[in-house]
Amino acid sequence: MQAYIIRRLLLIIPTIFVASLIVFFLIRSIPGDIVTKMAAQHMGIWKDADSAAVKARLGLDVPSPVQYGRWIGVIRDQHGSFSGLLQGSLGLSLWRQKPVTGIVLNRLPVTFELATLSLIIAVLIALPIGIYSAIRQDTIGDYIARSFGILALSIPGFWLGTMVVVFPAIWWGWSPPLELIRFNDDPLGNLEQYIVPSLVLGMIMSGIIMRMTRTMMLEVLRQDSIRTAWSKGLKERVIILRHALPNAMIPVITVIGFLIPWVIGGTVITEKIFGLPGLGHLLLMAIHDRDYAIVSGVTMFIAVFVMLSNLVIDLSYSYLDPRIRV
Repeated sequence: MQAYIIRRLLLIIPTIFVASLIVFFLIRSIPGDIVTKMAAQHMGIWKDADSAAVKARLGLDVPSPVQYGRWIGVIRDQHGSFSGLLQGSLGLSLWRQKPVTGIVLNRLPVTFELATLSLIIAVLIALPIGIYSAIRQDTIGDYIARSFGILALSIPGFWLGTMVVVFPAIWWGWSPPLELIRFNDDPLGNLEQYIVPSLVLGMIMSGIIMRMTRTMMLEVLRQDSIRTAWSKGLKERVIILRHALPNAMIPVITVIGFLIPWVIGGTVITEKIFGLPGLGHLLLMAIHDRDYAIVSGVTMFIAVFVMLSNLVIDLSYSYLDPRIRV
């Protein structure tokens, strides 16, 4: 097990390197740059000399490969020091001139809470419906459950979030809070603020989890071991919860692991719709402002988090099924 964990952690290193290349050069391929946006804010008093000075101050006056070397910390920056990914730094925000690491950590709790609540809600909705649909196959309840799964898969998350904001505002005058309510300040107010966007994200994900749960439960319920349990006269609840469900959970856990990048991406739009100041909201603002450092830093942070989450998901298999040993 330890050797497996070490191999997986070492595999993360080249993966991060490839991800850093893609992130760094892809954001710079977007039309427009930060100097042009700065010039637009100083229309009439901005000169070509100012553009050159700003590029030099921001470190944008050198070729992109050199900028990449500075960002990862193998080439000295414009101040003559090594400060990059290899030194544990995500650089400085080009607009704010503040460490990106601090900005990301300040926004992280919002995204983490939203993503965690969404996954919990998705699992709480999907597992009971998926199990019921499997054990009551081809009944009216099964048809309703399957229709719910298809509906949840079909509805775009951004559309559902927009409808949840627009129609309650028209009908009942309700709108999401404009300011973030911290959990330490008001736990109930914080939960009230997060419950609606979490339900929107969780509802979309529940369709995928529910259909996978139903499929795997049907497969497990047809196995000889389950028929033996029925022949012994065990109660249905014992057979489902002790024998069938654990064997069906490994593919379901895998799907949940695949949904982690999806839910992180979903928070980008959801945070914007509901006005939550998380990483998604920060990422959209940084893309609009062409703040390359923040875009690269947030994306790399999410990439590392997703890789570690997938490692945890893989390690959980051996605990769900003792036959699996890595």
